[in-house]
Amino acid sequence: MTPTLSLSDFDFHLPEKLIAQTPAKERNDSRLMIVNRATQSIQEDYFSNLSKYLTSKDSLVFNNTKVIPAKLIGKKKGSEKTFETLLIRETPEGLWECLVKGLKKLNEGDVLFLTNGKIKATLEEKRNGRGLLHLQTSQNLQDILEKYGGMPLPPYIKRLPEDEYFDLDRERYQTVFAQETGAIAAPTAGLHFTNKQISDLNSQGIKTLFVTLHVGPGTFQPVREENILLHKMEKEQFIVQKQVWTQLLQSQKKKNNIVAIGTTATRVLESLDFKNNSSEELQTGWTNLFIYPGYQFQNVDKLLTNFHLPKSTLFMLTCAFTGKKLAKQAYQKAIDKSFRFFSYGDAMLII
Repeated sequence: MTPTLSLSDFDFHLPEKLIAQTPAKERNDSRLMIVNRATQSIQEDYFSNLSKYLTSKDSLVFNNTKVIPAKLIGKKKGSEKTFETLLIRETPEGLWECLVKGLKKLNEGDVLFLTNGKIKATLEEKRNGRGLLHLQTSQNLQDILEKYGGMPLPPYIKRLPEDEYFDLDRERYQTVFAQETGAIAAPTAGLHFTNKQISDLNSQGIKTLFVTLHVGPGTFQPVREENILLHKMEKEQFIVQKQVWTQLLQSQKKKNNIVAIGTTATRVLESLDFKNNSSEELQTGWTNLFIYPGYQFQNVDKLLTNFHLPKSTLFMLTCAFTGKKLAKQAYQKAIDKSFRFFSYGDAMLII
């Protein structure tokens, strides 16, 4: 008999006014909640004071994926109806897997003209609720995306095409250390950091390491099963460079704390076999690791994360790491104290 863990156990009421629509004025101006699992205590501070809660025995692990500005608006050939298209990844066949709003109204063979005709997109196939598009352009696709593409903000951040935030989002919905292009969403815990803050942490003997997980739809796919154990995560690609893997092995050998900056970094770290793999070679693969209460963490000692959606796999991971009771207490305090939630919101450090 399949055990159950109810989706409704991870629900909570969040006032809409607490959903951050814009980032803090400066990246590390955001607030910080510190949750201590040993003492079961919760305190408030500001992100700029993060170093107060870290020591030289901490190794911070960031996700350095880079968000593709891949939200494109276009019209169907012979129609004035607009379609919003989000490029996810290029397939081995040279097609682009995409999320298309209004996909059900399109037929295979239909043509969309994206970004005022700069890209001709032919729908070759519908597969699992997504479109496989053949893109044709006279210019370099990456150049077009960088110039005309919109950042793939989550749907709870409301933007109109004429909003003044277009350029701001392109800067602030990207970490300062983003390097490896391939994500459709930012690893939001990293959005709080400035280059100076990272440099200051290093000067205090706190290590900063970078892994890559290209955030895809799987991270945000809604859980539709009341028994969450029936939910299947979609695979996402991760890469850990040889030098970083060697440093991680050394950190664990020295019994230093591995601090995951965000849930995506957590899933990379927990997908690695620290005990049985000492090859010190580049680590790469795909992970569909689903972390929920009852999971025994092997590699992550501390977690920095934002405040997440009710009933999301990200909130479930937080509950698994913190303990469900303490996590719910922390979230209720965040609501009572008007912390800002979700991608552009405040942060929580769990120690």
